[in-house]
Amino acid sequence: MAKTKRKIKKAAPKARKAAPKAAKRRIVAKSAKKVVAIKAAKRPTPVKAAKRPMPPKAAKPIAERAKSAMRPAVATRPSHEPRLPSYSELPVREGAPDGSSWGVFGDNDEVGTINLLTPRRVVESAASIRSGKVFALNLPINIPDPPLFTRGKHTHTIKIFPGADYVLDDYLDNFYPQASSQWDALCHVKHPVFGAYNGIPDSEITGRGGTRLGIDNLARRGIAGRGVLADVARYYDNNGKEIEFTKPQSIPLEDVQATLESQGTNLRTGDVLLIRIGWTRFYLSASAEVKEELARETVVPGIEGTARTAQWLWDNHIAAVASDSPALEALPKSAGEDFLHFHMLAFFGMPIGEMWNLEGLAEDCAADGQYDFFFTSAPLNIPGGVGSPPNALAIK
Repeated sequence: MAKTKRKIKKAAPKARKAAPKAAKRRIVAKSAKKVVAIKAAKRPTPVKAAKRPMPPKAAKPIAERAKSAMRPAVATRPSHEPRLPSYSELPVREGAPDGSSWGVFGDNDEVGTINLLTPRRVVESAASIRSGKVFALNLPINIPDPPLFTRGKHTHTIKIFPGADYVLDDYLDNFYPQASSQWDALCHVKHPVFGAYNGIPDSEITGRGGTRLGIDNLARRGIAGRGVLADVARYYDNNGKEIEFTKPQSIPLEDVQATLESQGTNLRTGDVLLIRIGWTRFYLSASAEVKEELARETVVPGIEGTARTAQWLWDNHIAAVASDSPALEALPKSAGEDFLHFHMLAFFGMPIGEMWNLEGLAEDCAADGQYDFFFTSAPLNIPGGVGSPPNALAIK
């Protein structure tokens, strides 16, 4: 092969001396092609692939190629974001429960539908900032008082440094991260038959031997994107309907849909959906006797907790759902009723927020007719934590 190359290099100059310009170009091109052919024959295929730059279409990020490999049943869009299966197409992983998204975001995923908050969608959601108004969506950590669901009441102690009384510190005792406004981590509820999200075994879940599916996953990642308010309470007030806040009244899915339609609100993939039913307003004005009774037995209204609600949430590709209700769905459940927490936390990996303060945000949305906003949330980074205050903001 080396001799052949030398012959080609010697012959080329002679041809260039005698040939006219057109012939000269043909000879040079022919010689170049011959050299390439000789080199290609000499080099093994792997070396050739390594030395040549990859074409643009193949140059996907390593993480994206890994995701594609873990989701062979899920195609990709031209934008290189994974195609999301419809609810009727679930599951995509062999052996996973019907209606579960296990494997859609990778077999080792621990943040579920928060994956839908891609960098592109975060950038696009900034367009929902119009006035610059900021609404904190968190109740004080001592409300409800007394706490619900058998949770304990914390004590707050202020510490004064000895010899430096101008410096203060403080600490909390008996603090329940889910006693007030909160996110449920994906480890909060598992399906009693099929287990936790993504099929992660009990031995790897916090409190049972490991710390997977904890709130720290959401804390390390952070939550930011487009938020949307569905003001069901206002829709009911405007249409002569009532919500009984001391009963497990179930708000039909159709009323949530009608609320969004009446507001002119369109859902987009990756939205964080906030549903106001007016529970916070009710609770803050309730008597001490009512609050004591709720602490003894927590009976609350909420959205319809059925498989069809779960299907609607998945097919709209919602990233997370939060409400001012203590449980999002109505509680307690009657015998044989479905439990939306199983679908959302265990099957979809869709975080649930509860007992949020949506009153100020709702007033402003009603005033300007804009029900979308930029949303951020930074849960506490508690390794293996089951829940956390949301530290959530809506920026309009």
